[in-house]
Amino acid sequence: MVIEIDFNSDEAIYMQVRNQIILGIATSRLREGDVLPSVRQLADTIGINMHTVNKAYSLLRQEGFVTIDRRRGTIISIDEDKIKAMEEMKQNLSVAIARGWCKNVTREEVHELVDEIFDEYKRD
Repeated sequence: MVIEIDFNSDEAIYMQVRNQIILGIATSRLREGDVLPSVRQLADTIGINMHTVNKAYSLLRQEGFVTIDRRRGTIISIDEDKIKAMEEMKQNLSVAIARGWCKNVTREEVHELVDEIFDEYKRD
C-alpha cells in the first residue's frame, strides 16, 4: 500500500492518510481482511509522527472501515450498514451540492461529475 502525503496541502495529514485508505478500499486495492501496516511501520514509511497514523486509524475504526485487533493489527473490515453509509453520503453531498449551486453549477454538471467519479470505483 502506497500512501503519498502532500505536506503543502491545507488538509490535515491524518485526513490524507484516512482518505487514501478509503480510496484504496473503494478501488479494491485494499480488500476486506487485508491487514494495514502497523502504526510505527506506516509512520516510518511516510515520514510522519506515529500519533498522526494512530489518529487516522482510530477515525477509520470509528467510521467502520477497519477493526483493530491487538494480535493481528488494523484490518480492513467494512461496516455493512448500507443505510447508515447512504445517510452519511447524503449529508456530505448536500453540502457539496449547495456549494456548487452557489457557484452556478447545473444539475447536469453534477450528474456528469458524479458519474465520472463513480466510474472510477466500478468493481469488475
